[in-house]
Amino acid sequence: MLLVGINPGIRSATIGHHFAGYSNRFWKLLYEAGVVPEPIGTEDDRRLPEWGFGVTNLVPRATPGIDTLRPEEYVAGLRRLRRKVRRWKPELVVFVGVSLYREIFDRARKRRPLTVGLQEETFEGARVFVLPNPSGRNANFSYAEMLAAFKSLAAWISTHHA
Repeated sequence: MLLVGINPGIRSATIGHHFAGYSNRFWKLLYEAGVVPEPIGTEDDRRLPEWGFGVTNLVPRATPGIDTLRPEEYVAGLRRLRRKVRRWKPELVVFVGVSLYREIFDRARKRRPLTVGLQEETFEGARVFVLPNPSGRNANFSYAEMLAAFKSLAAWISTHHA
């Protein structure tokens, strides 16, 4: 499984670890949902391969938010991501954020409702899963809704790797 964020925040870039923002609930959600078997934090991101997970970002440039990302950064990032997925061949690509998923798959339908979870599309041969962005900036999902989405990811993993 490859977890894909949109781009690193300032704290992530500063300390060199993924999902490191003080208000980011990513690591807590991974454990509480049962995706990983023990509590881990941002400094433990290098341990993800122990459970068969990789992590990357679409755009490598750190920003406080996504509003300053340029269209050409998305295009270049998508090319890089496609190469990574073709090279590593994950069974599942998990887009961490509805905005990220929409940026890649349905620019024309950005305003339509989207259900998080497993999607119909594939990405370079991999199944596609969408999680809500666990950043504290995301007011579109409650913690309970985020946890339910992460639990559905854990359920998918357990049925495909039991």
